Amino acid sequence: MRAALVTGASAGIGAATAEALLGAGYRVAVNYGSRTDLAQAFAARTGIPAFAWNVADPVACRDGVARVEAEIGPVEVLVNNAGITRDAMLHKMSFEQWREVIDVNLGGCFNMCRAVIEGMRERRFGRIVNMGSVNGLSGQAGQCNYAATKAGLIGFTKSLALEGASRNITANVVAPGYTDTSMVAAVPSEVLSQILKSVPAGRLATPAEIARAVVFLVSDESAFITGITLSINGGKYMP
Repeated sequence: MRAALVTGASAGIGAATAEALLGAGYRVAVNYGSRTDLAQAFAARTGIPAFAWNVADPVACRDGVARVEAEIGPVEVLVNNAGITRDAMLHKMSFEQWREVIDVNLGGCFNMCRAVIEGMRERRFGRIVNMGSVNGLSGQAGQCNYAATKAGLIGFTKSLALEGASRNITANVVAPGYTDTSMVAAVPSEVLSQILKSVPAGRLATPAEIARAVVFLVSDESAFITGITLSINGGKYMP
């Protein structure tokens, strides 16, 4: 039974992914940043242990992974789901809004991968899935920071896939479209209605639909799939 760690997983896509992995027979732990109430409720409901640390902090990531491995064993599957938005048009975006999103979304992916990659290389096995976004593929007004991080994850993941392939370590991106999460729920209703008009499927994705793709990409059946970006967006954008 392999051990999996999902970051940013107290709710939404991360929580759905953790539950799907548990259902598929993995030992699972989740990371969360600040929503202790959600994390505790999730852990109580699922039995999945939840660990708090800031993925933007490389030392916290190293120490957090050590805590997780002490409880569930060596991390063989890593899902980098943690991410934030700080939306603003570029001419109004502050340095802090730019830096915080870069540090969490892109820096956090580096920090977490760096914390597990040596162990994966030694064991000659690893599965890494980085959570992208349709907006990292298509761009989105008001999200220069967020879109840059999600586009950056694609290049990062392709490079990591090349480095890990000879040691049976795969790295892939799942790029969801607009999904029924609290992040999307915060979008003004008039804006969301316009977004839905641009989705041929005419609806939001469910977190479970995204989670099923992650479970496939970390499975033995997908061992020859690495360096790809799997877009799940209801036809909104077709790269």
